[in-house]
Amino acid sequence: MENLLLGFGQVLTPAKLLWCFLGVFLGTVIGILPGLGPLATMAILLPMTFKMEVSSAIIMLCGIYYGVAYGGTATSVLMRIPGEASSVVTCLDGYMMARRGRAGAALGIAAIGSFFAGTVGTLAISYLSPPLARLVFAFGPAEYTMLMLAGLCAVTYFSGTSILRALLMAGLGLALGCIGPDPMTAEPRLSFGLVDLSGGIDIVSLAIGLFGVSELLFMARRRAEELQIIAPPARLLGFLPSRQEARRSAGPVARGTVLGFLIGVLPGGGAVFASFLSYALERKLSKRPEEFGTGAVEGVAGPESANNAGTAGAFVPLLCMGLPANAITAVLLNAFMVHGVSPGPAMIERQPELFWGIIASMYLGNLMLLVLNLPLIGLLVRVLEIPRAWLSPVILLLCLVGVYSSTGDASGVALCVAFGFLGYFLRRRGYDLGIVILAFVLGPIIERSVRQALTIADGDPAIFVQSPLALGLAVLVAVILAAGLWPRRPAVVPA
Repeated sequence: MENLLLGFGQVLTPAKLLWCFLGVFLGTVIGILPGLGPLATMAILLPMTFKMEVSSAIIMLCGIYYGVAYGGTATSVLMRIPGEASSVVTCLDGYMMARRGRAGAALGIAAIGSFFAGTVGTLAISYLSPPLARLVFAFGPAEYTMLMLAGLCAVTYFSGTSILRALLMAGLGLALGCIGPDPMTAEPRLSFGLVDLSGGIDIVSLAIGLFGVSELLFMARRRAEELQIIAPPARLLGFLPSRQEARRSAGPVARGTVLGFLIGVLPGGGAVFASFLSYALERKLSKRPEEFGTGAVEGVAGPESANNAGTAGAFVPLLCMGLPANAITAVLLNAFMVHGVSPGPAMIERQPELFWGIIASMYLGNLMLLVLNLPLIGLLVRVLEIPRAWLSPVILLLCLVGVYSSTGDASGVALCVAFGFLGYFLRRRGYDLGIVILAFVLGPIIERSVRQALTIADGDPAIFVQSPLALGLAVLVAVILAAGLWPRRPAVVPA
């Protein structure tokens, strides 16, 4: 507590509060605009922080990182366009809640769940960082391989489609993830001689194509009365979740917070993986699993909490060990180094005011995000009053501009449109597109871990079952696959 008070003493100044607010505000705006993403924004802003005082620069950049998770929800719920990768899952049920006139409730639950998860995650960083940092050291390449495989298998098993359909989508995502440079040698592969594919497929092109463009194609084929969305309520209280929705959301928010934080602590885990696992878990635990995909409030509450908790968890290896958990925290590590600071045990001992100032700013930043986002719900939901015929071109423009801003060339836009038609075809046949995104994200991580482990073991595959942790995860993978592929006995209907 003394350390936290030291941190708040550093942050509670007008200048630091202003930089914190600027960071979370930019994060929210970036999350709303598809394609920008925190990584590109932080990379662009990093040179501008060179002249800033170190704590102000880090506080602003951290605010951008965890603020994006709030903003990405808005376009996912209102337009079925994922503002960023961890908001993909929210498209499934958040958009369907909006079509039923519950967009305000979906956004409200997402904001409250995100605030709770972010605050609990920050508390966990404050009190549990040393033991959680030691947990990271228990994972080598073999353990990461088994962990990612277990997560991918769990998501396919808990999906609403048959296990064979889910595995087919996982295979498609893994295959798409293999396109581009080899992770070990950087040689281009599966590019079919096309220069545009030599760098790989951008996740923004894939996600916006599968979800945003495919939804536009569905709109084009629906009759006008089928596109009618229930008008939003006139009073402010009508935008908030009902008592029943709040009660149904409590468990998913708590579970998503714990799951997301633990996944976020592990390098390679991150908010995307956490949100997908949370969605799969809530579908399995729900007494009404058939509602998922049609507007289940649990499908918004759990993943939104998980992706914010996963963002908080990623700070544990960065601040306590100086290890980036993902590409975004790698940019933050670069920011530390530019200012002559080495995050890790040395910073905690020699510069406690900086370490605890960053922690304190995360408490304040999450509170600022809640205050910033809740009043905007009524304004955002008014977007649904725009006729679909007028809104569709705007959605298409947002999709294409977002993709172009991410990839920087027309080939990314062409791929986005191609994936839109593919997504439309797969959705019409009942395939789960979310598994494609997850497999696409995890595929390169799994491949890199497999090859690193085999290099360490001189090609001996026994390394994947040598340690107790790797063996346990391997058994879990086998059990999930066996349970999914085991033929189910048809129910006997009494005569």
